[in-house]
Amino acid sequence: MVIQESAENYLEAILMLKLRKGEVHSIDIAAELGFSKPSVSVAMKNFRNNGYIVMDDHGHIELTDAGLEIAERIYERHKLLTALLIKLGVNEKTAREDACKIEHDLSDETFAAIKDYFNKKLGVCGEGER
Repeated sequence: MVIQESAENYLEAILMLKLRKGEVHSIDIAAELGFSKPSVSVAMKNFRNNGYIVMDDHGHIELTDAGLEIAERIYERHKLLTALLIKLGVNEKTAREDACKIEHDLSDETFAAIKDYFNKKLGVCGEGER
């Protein structure tokens, strides 16, 4: 499944907000990502049309199974890469920023190898928060 980095960031933000707040609205996404409300509204329309989210009459946003699959994949990468970088001595703020840059560009094969190696060798499990 190929999806653009910006779309991955949106879906990951929805997941993170859902975990933190319990419910998600467009205004929450705009605040989280630093985007304008109109930009987020356009993105949410595209995500609805592509089957990644559903939105109820009150504006509550929920990830569909397809959207959740993408969001969880990116969030797992982010958590593990952040934990790994911290374990290597990078300060937490920089580790989080760099993980966000790296998480989108790694192939599934490379990420699986990194995950396996560092889980075995360093005990990194990716349980850090964003």
